[in-house]
Amino acid sequence: MTDYILRETKGTPGAPLVFTFHGTGGDETQFHGLAEQLWPGAHVVSPRGDVSEHGMARYFRRTGEGVYDMGDLANRRAAMAEFIRNKIAEIGASRVIALGYSNGANIAAAVAFENSDLFTDVIAMHPLIPWTPDPQPGLANTRWLITAGERDPICPAPLTKALVEYLRAQGSKVIEHWHPGGHELVQSELSAIQSNMP
Repeated sequence: MTDYILRETKGTPGAPLVFTFHGTGGDETQFHGLAEQLWPGAHVVSPRGDVSEHGMARYFRRTGEGVYDMGDLANRRAAMAEFIRNKIAEIGASRVIALGYSNGANIAAAVAFENSDLFTDVIAMHPLIPWTPDPQPGLANTRWLITAGERDPICPAPLTKALVEYLRAQGSKVIEHWHPGGHELVQSELSAIQSNMP
């Protein structure tokens, strides 16, 4: 099993278990405190990506902007899924939330596509899924919040909309939140999390 550098907050019994996944160049602190604020008392686990791209931490390799090393993604997705499964077993939470931004949203989504039993809720902020995942009926049991920028040059809106359509086709409950800007996170996205994923 991969031993990630991570930050972990022990929560109260019966509280949700929240995994946070940073963007490229972030680390285990990027969203850890935010998760603690959004879900007081929750167990929060924030692993750092174990791939270095010019010194910036990521969760899987890529060969260019928006061009993924799919073999590496498959291997690291499997390792992350094992890590998550073990944490769920250790903590025993019934509600398991993934919150990821950009590269972090991509690893969370990639894990969910292959392991639909792990997360009950997925918050994918500015995801970029440049392939069509295989059908996954188990995703009908998950809730998704997708946040995005209408003018995001890194995560083009048509690909985000294709992801939403894929998830809805699997029977997932999907909420979209769009802002008029680009790849940056804005306050309205955090408000959407508070409103839709309490």
